[in-house]
Amino acid sequence: MAVFTQVDKADLEAFWAHYPLDKVSEFKGIQAGVQNTNYLVNTQDKKYILTLYEDTQTGVDPKDLPFFLGLLAHLSGQGLSCPRPIEQSNGERLGTLSGRPAALVSFLNGRATVTPKPLHCRNAGAALARMHLAGADFEMQRENTQGLRNWRQLFQACQASADEVTPGLAQLIDGELSRLEADWPQDLPRGIIHADLFPDNVFFENGEVSGLIDFYFACTDSLAYDLAIMLNAWCFEADVNFNITKARALLAGYQSVRPMSAAEIEALPILATGASMRFLMSRLYDWLNQPEDALLVPKNPVDYLRRLRFHRHVTSAADYGLER
Repeated sequence: MAVFTQVDKADLEAFWAHYPLDKVSEFKGIQAGVQNTNYLVNTQDKKYILTLYEDTQTGVDPKDLPFFLGLLAHLSGQGLSCPRPIEQSNGERLGTLSGRPAALVSFLNGRATVTPKPLHCRNAGAALARMHLAGADFEMQRENTQGLRNWRQLFQACQASADEVTPGLAQLIDGELSRLEADWPQDLPRGIIHADLFPDNVFFENGEVSGLIDFYFACTDSLAYDLAIMLNAWCFEADVNFNITKARALLAGYQSVRPMSAAEIEALPILATGASMRFLMSRLYDWLNQPEDALLVPKNPVDYLRRLRFHRHVTSAADYGLER
């Protein structure tokens, strides 16, 4: 569910009056996503996505909205297919609707795939590389609030109850965090990363990428870490077995646009371990801290525990199918 705030027609029309756009002919809530309220808004000949940013624990920090909207404007201006913020008549990208910060962005054609094939992986990898290049001259920066330092903080909040999820989990996480903190690479090429490019955030048409969405974890970090997040999200099957064919395709697609440095290739195993730890910790925290009136069921952290265990035994990027 992603309609946390109901918008009535009169309020929408008052909000819409700030935009130099045709009159709204239809609007309806979108039942997807987990953080914000989203509506599909139609005019006579165009479609838009209206987002209301919710004041929830998992919602977007309002102070980060200028970064996110500025980034989308920059990337779309560089030719990347992503939502383009629509400016109000006064040039502002952010307004207020139903007591919430709200923004309007362009509609993207296509749909996400639930079960990506190697071709999807290759094309998504190339799209990530294009995003990295397009963001190279974006002047704003944002700290990765879901980075290494955050994992230790989440663990401390979960440590006492972690073994309720699976026996021995607290000891395993503690040991892996210590290894990651000691060995985490510091001097890799950095830039704007998406940080959440799961299959549901990539749209396809006829196997080709038609758009990237949901940039609300975007930040400044190691570019190769973004690719490591995709390895975890795209290259494990439903039974959490690693699919090296998909990984080979993903990495080849990325390198066809932006070749990785030797240091990035060497660091890929620990980056992939860290990426699995990032989602293990956030899902573990959500799993152990479910509000009684929660509208959404948190995702099981065990899936990312199994990914973490896989990466612990990887010795080089060749184990991911990387072809030099």
